[in-house]
Amino acid sequence: MKMENSKNKLGKLQQVELRNIWTSEADDFTPWLAQEENLILLGDAIGIELELEAQEKNVGPFRADILCKDTATDNWVLIENQLEKTDHVHLGQLLTYASGLKAVTIVWIAKRFTEEHRAALDWLNEITDDRFNFFGLEVELWQIGSSEVAPKFNVVSKPNDWSKTVAAGASQIKNTELTDSKILQRDFWAAFSDYVKEQGSNIKTTKPLPHHWMTIAIGRSGIRLNAIASLWDSVAESYSGHELRVELILFRDNAKKHFEHLETEQETIEKEVGEQLTWHNPSEKNNCRIYIRKPTNLKDRNNWPGQHEWLLSKLELFYKVFATRVKQL
Repeated sequence: MKMENSKNKLGKLQQVELRNIWTSEADDFTPWLAQEENLILLGDAIGIELELEAQEKNVGPFRADILCKDTATDNWVLIENQLEKTDHVHLGQLLTYASGLKAVTIVWIAKRFTEEHRAALDWLNEITDDRFNFFGLEVELWQIGSSEVAPKFNVVSKPNDWSKTVAAGASQIKNTELTDSKILQRDFWAAFSDYVKEQGSNIKTTKPLPHHWMTIAIGRSGIRLNAIASLWDSVAESYSGHELRVELILFRDNAKKHFEHLETEQETIEKEVGEQLTWHNPSEKNNCRIYIRKPTNLKDRNNWPGQHEWLLSKLELFYKVFATRVKQL
């Protein structure tokens, strides 16, 4: 008779009732979710890096449970919670929030989504442009035996990026045809996003667009990383050459104060990066940059793999050097 190997014995997952852990939405669940480590958990589920702005914040006639910033775009993220199944009251509140803000991501969390409310979010994602994003998530609690209870977010509705990209592209083509340069930029960033995924990097790319930049979140609103693939050579001041840049950009009200604080560590920071950086603080603009650049030829697509490798390696290095520093500012 074969003896059971105790080392291979597996536990059994058991679902835990939400109200056993969070008695009240306002007093228990919302404060729990607003903690940094739990916002990270939620952000991982929806692919957005979140920074808490406020709890129980008035937005028009209603009071949002949690108000955050998407650190990559600096746009608002409104979070509404329910420990029961979804209802029409909360759907009405979400629509009111969206109508009052120019760009917003709505995150609706509930114990269970009814089919009509999930369909409503899917429909909203179809009819709105990429300034508005609607997520629906069901929250669950699980444990194995007497282990600690663990939360799990299941996405039941999310923005249809493909549909929005097609709609945005059609609108753009209607107003003005994409130039060859814009097509090149869009294709470059699409290939870069694929490369980042293949490498398994923690860097989170944003939607590939026909711009010379791609924004990367670094954990704080008003500060972000930029990956630059420019057809303008900023040193030669001409289009005869191209350049890649990775930069930390600081904007909003405290940009100059934060820049000056980082500048006091210039020697240490450059030692960690391993080379000299450009510290750009224009007197006439509330917009500061710390960057590294590399001359290149973007029109030769055969060079893209090497360019993507350089961009990703420098983005990861900048994140390592600056992430903790900017969060402590």
